Amino acid sequence: MSAVQPGILQPVPTVARHLIFTHALDSNPLEQLRRLQEVADGESLVVGLGQSLLAHLGCEIKGMQDMPVLSGSAVEIPSTPASLWIWLRGEERGDLVVQTLELKQRLAGAFTLRDVVDCFKYRDSRDLSGYVDGTENPEGEKAERAALLSSNIDALDGSSFASVQQWLHNLDHFHGLPPSEQDNIMGRRRSDNEEFDEAPESAHVKRSAQESFSPEAFMLRRSLPWNDATQEGLMFVSFGKSFDAFNAIMARMVGMDDGITDGLFRFTQPINGAFFWCPPMKGTRLNLDLLKIS
Repeated sequence: MSAVQPGILQPVPTVARHLIFTHALDSNPLEQLRRLQEVADGESLVVGLGQSLLAHLGCEIKGMQDMPVLSGSAVEIPSTPASLWIWLRGEERGDLVVQTLELKQRLAGAFTLRDVVDCFKYRDSRDLSGYVDGTENPEGEKAERAALLSSNIDALDGSSFASVQQWLHNLDHFHGLPPSEQDNIMGRRRSDNEEFDEAPESAHVKRSAQESFSPEAFMLRRSLPWNDATQEGLMFVSFGKSFDAFNAIMARMVGMDDGITDGLFRFTQPINGAFFWCPPMKGTRLNLDLLKIS
């Protein structure tokens, strides 16, 4: 689908940087968004708009919402809404730092940079736990059907809803577990990535099996590990034609369906999370026609 921001469908990059912005309630951010539109190619720089910003601009996107807070028997999924998400994708971390400085200047006067998370590809797209991430991602046309809106409205067609969560790992605890117990948490063997025929009901593969939902809960994941000086984890990113698949999977993971909590929560948990609407492209520029930006 040519209208999509191409970075959504492309493989994960070598390095990435997530920029999370808030906006000033007394500002008129149209000029800053025009400046962003000039450099957002949708490939090296993917853009998502939060519900608060859309509401501020009087733009209603059907299906757009804030990420819900979910509580299970032992875990809670936080919601930390934001105005603007920019996903920088590249090969050199220094390039992303330079891009960040330029973007802060372009957005100054209306947007404040709240969070920066640097990410990287680890081996053959593995999580820092050592397990392959995104094994059952849809591909090709199936990925497009799962990730993109199909509409007769040009400014919506090819857009996508993004779910962005930062997960914090306790790898000391995880690696202190016997290897067989680690495999049972995932429901896969780390050695060959094969799924167990009889994985525990708490195994992540059972909690999140996209085809086991009704309707099926397929989404396109583009997650990468992150770290700073003292911590590490996974920056979870998924794209969907709606938020239904993400919400259904998260509800099952926290045990809202049957009281069984996903084994992942034994060593990792989300520390923030937000939903964004990723506009389509119009030629080489972001299509922001719904925001009345010419």
